[in-house]
Amino acid sequence: MQRWRGLEDIPEDWGRSVVTIGSYDGVHRGHQLIIRHAVERARGLGVPTVVVTFDPHPSEVVRPGSHPPLLAPHHRRAELMAELGVDAVLILPFTAEFSKLSPADFVVKVLVDKLRAKAVVEGPNFRFGHRAAGNVEFLAEQGKVYDFEVEVVDLFVSGEAGGGEPFSSTLTRRLVAAGDVAGAAEILGRPHRVEGVVVRGAQRGRELGFPTANVETLPHTAIPADGVYAGWLTAGGEAMPAAISVGTNPQFDGTERTVEAYAIDRLGLDLYGLHVTVDFLAFVRGQAKFDTLQALLEQMAQDVTRCRELIGVAQRTAS
Repeated sequence: MQRWRGLEDIPEDWGRSVVTIGSYDGVHRGHQLIIRHAVERARGLGVPTVVVTFDPHPSEVVRPGSHPPLLAPHHRRAELMAELGVDAVLILPFTAEFSKLSPADFVVKVLVDKLRAKAVVEGPNFRFGHRAAGNVEFLAEQGKVYDFEVEVVDLFVSGEAGGGEPFSSTLTRRLVAAGDVAGAAEILGRPHRVEGVVVRGAQRGRELGFPTANVETLPHTAIPADGVYAGWLTAGGEAMPAAISVGTNPQFDGTERTVEAYAIDRLGLDLYGLHVTVDFLAFVRGQAKFDTLQALLEQMAQDVTRCRELIGVAQRTAS
């Protein structure tokens, strides 16, 4: 899959294509529906599929300081899109100048002049251009002028976790923030993931017999609510069952919020400096401060047992 950063990266001889545009944070099941439709349409027309997205998130430029927590970094989104059959991803730097581009100018500069769109596939609530003035109706009118079709794909409706709302990144972020990682996974179609480099922390876990990987997460990452979770720690291509702790470590009067993962039954691991991923499978309990260190140790042992059980159930269900 080709990856372009900016319009200047698009090959001069790029032919017609099917395009879909959006932030696509998380590439959740609603996004997947739109992207799959675009890929199928492109294959039917014998042209490539291009996803257009933005960096940074438009809200950070339009309303500085309002950058939403991200469900997936751009490289992860590109991987997921490649799995869906996308041929190219165009990341447009979203600047103050770019935000002032009118919907009509966006159509000409991006869809017509550069990507030579033959069809554009979007969700029903798609908005674009200065002050989000462009919508799918306007896009369809422009398609008649510039010879491209516009197809609108309805999003799925979530189940019990989302209360019947359409699948959306906003809903997913809300579930992650509440610690409902199972509900978030229902929308994403996979567990919520955070990633980063393992750094040295206070090393209390090692002293207590539960050595953890202290993950320095990427900026603006959507971190689940404080608590203990069952999940997976992946390092060097190996996925290991893990008990994951999120929070400030109140037992030791901590103030910095961290993500730490204990690879269950895997002692002696040296992960410092490695880039790892942490997948959240299920919520186990909230964060708490215990009366004694012994009470904490007993609870940690129970947490590991519970995590092992939950992961085992997930593995049996998947098989």
